[in-house]
Order: sequence, then C-alpha cells, then structure tokens
Amino acid sequence: MIENKVAYITGGTKGIGLGIAEVLLKNGILVAFSGRNKEDVEKAESELKKFSQNVLGLVSDVRSLESEEKAVQSIIGKFGRLDFIIANAGLGIFKPVDELTSEEWNSMIETNLTGVFHTLKASVEELKKTEGYYITISSLAGANFFENGTGYNASKFGVVGFTQAAMIDLRKYNIKSTVIMPGSVATNFNGNIPSDKDEWKIQPEDMGNLVLDILKMNPRVLPSKIEFRASKPKS
Repeated sequence: MIENKVAYITGGTKGIGLGIAEVLLKNGILVAFSGRNKEDVEKAESELKKFSQNVLGLVSDVRSLESEEKAVQSIIGKFGRLDFIIANAGLGIFKPVDELTSEEWNSMIETNLTGVFHTLKASVEELKKTEGYYITISSLAGANFFENGTGYNASKFGVVGFTQAAMIDLRKYNIKSTVIMPGSVATNFNGNIPSDKDEWKIQPEDMGNLVLDILKMNPRVLPSKIEFRASKPKS
C-alpha cells in the first residue's frame, strides 16, 4: 500500500517534478516538493492543493547539503516520516566544449550530479527507517552522447552510475533505488514553451504514472534502470 506514505520531489515547481507531484497526490501519497525560487514554490503549492491538501512546498537548493537537510527536517516535522525520494532537480546548458565556461560546467555538475547525492545524503537515515525508495531522474543523455552536450552528458552519465552504485549500497537496508532515463519531455527545459508541437513527446503526467507504477511494484522486484522514450519520433 502506498496511500498516506510521504514523497519528496526536488525540482518540483514545474515540468517533470510538478507532473509527478500531481499524480502522486491524486493517488493518496503525501507530497513535499522543493525549488530554489520562493515565488515558484508558492505558485506550485497553490496549484497542487487543488488535488490534495497533503502537500508541502519548500525552498531548497540541492547544491547545498545543509539546504537539503533543512528540507528533510521540515518534511519530518510536517508529516512525521519520509518514504520516497524523487531526485529530479536539473538544468542543461548546451555549447561546444571550447565555449562552455567553468561556471556553466560547475552549475550542471553541482545541480544535476552533486544535487542527487545531497538529497540522498540528507534523507538516507529516514529511508532506512521506512525501508523506502530512492528514484533519480537522469536522461537518455546519460547513455547517449551528442554534440554540444559535454557538461550535460557528464552530469547525466554520472547520475546513472551514482544511482546504480547506491542501489547496491542501500539494498541491504531494504531501500530500493531506480534511475529513470527519459527522452524528450514536454516541459520548459532549455527554454522550450510547451505547446501542441510537443504532443509527440513524453508528457509530465506520463513521468508521474511511471513513478507511480514503480512504487506499486511487488517488493520482490527492482527495475533498477529504466529508459523511457516517446513511442514515435517527431514527424
């Protein structure tokens, strides 16, 4: 049973994170989510409360372990437990390697890769108590390199390796770990404005339904790595 269990979603103010939050709330899960911007967090919290009052918006920056520790403390203070982590916060800057700045490189590594470590580090003791689930959102870019993708590819390849290794470390505590590697998703990522032209893409609610299906699986099975793509390419 997953009803009344508690999930924490990073990068939950829009796009994939918001889509996952909506699906989980509709299925009886209590949801905490975070974002860097207070106004974005408040807007998303108001929107999600249309589906359930069991939602908590938090301002947190995954680049800071202290910030994530405070977020987890707030979740325990509000809900008393923590069962599921969806480490989703991420960003992409796409430039040739000779044009990519050190600051741009660091922003992707610190958010996309170090961030998933901070979120797990801040929450792992609570996950041990609940024998919980740790899910990271990587990308097909975590297995397929492409032009102008050095920083993004490096961070997402890293998320895949990190999550797979963490899975081995954590399973002795009955904590499950899965890395999801989506292809094109209809979000605001990289300056995109979702519209009818994105109908062929994975939708945020599809990501939410995938996470829900994972959490509902029989505990004897573990889908440790999932590639998730649109069924048909862009026409």
